[in-house]
Amino acid sequence: MNSLFSLAGKVAIITGGTGVLGGAMAWGLAAAGATVGILGRRAQVAEQVANNLINAGYQAVPLTADVLERESLQAVRHRMVEAYGRLDILINAAGGNAAGATIFGDITFFNMTQAAFENVVSLNLMGTLLPSQIFGEVMAEQGSGSIINISSMTAQKPLTRVLGYGNAKAAVDNFTKWLAVEMAQKYGPALRVNAIAPGFFIGQQNRDFLLKPDGTYSERGQLIIEHTPMGRFGEPDELVGTAVWLASDAARFVTGIVVPVDGGFSAFSGV
Repeated sequence: MNSLFSLAGKVAIITGGTGVLGGAMAWGLAAAGATVGILGRRAQVAEQVANNLINAGYQAVPLTADVLERESLQAVRHRMVEAYGRLDILINAAGGNAAGATIFGDITFFNMTQAAFENVVSLNLMGTLLPSQIFGEVMAEQGSGSIINISSMTAQKPLTRVLGYGNAKAAVDNFTKWLAVEMAQKYGPALRVNAIAPGFFIGQQNRDFLLKPDGTYSERGQLIIEHTPMGRFGEPDELVGTAVWLASDAARFVTGIVVPVDGGFSAFSGV
């Protein structure tokens, strides 16, 4: 059973690996035996995350790139293939929301700018598509690999306020299913594409929306808790099991799905 979930000898890249959720999954993949590339825009932060893994006895390498810049991603691909000869796992964890595409305060649906909306969609959708093109091509050439995209609850159950982010993540869900079919039919059944849809986790971007300065729930945070049957926010390491499963041979007949890790939020009607 352990061998099914082992990632020993596998080479992984995690975009957004310097973030809270991406970083947690990086630790999980490394603990399962993978060599993990920590990809982020800030070289110093990527080095810190990678060094923390190395100091813990794991295999990691810092990678600096912008998921919206093809040339920087191609340079990372060249570096990783030169060093390791292959790429087996890609987790597209880079993404996020922006105030300009959030319908809140002075921003309404009618005065939201096109640029703000396009920026959020680009970061989340193109920031998933471009790494999948560039790193996924290596997987196609070798005939095996697992791509794991990061979706969101707001892709499945549209939330108030988060217009740009919700639309972008809904597109990521569709892209995940499309690419799963494309890869399996054209490049082989050992190429798999899936997504994880996290529920509500506290991060830097949403902390002020979900918590008051004293750490108690905001009004919006309380509404989320009331609609989460488990009655709490998620912990970042609670994504690890699903990520390792989807990356490993334990999921070798699994492709084209979006897995909620949400404490039951997507199952609850509110009644």
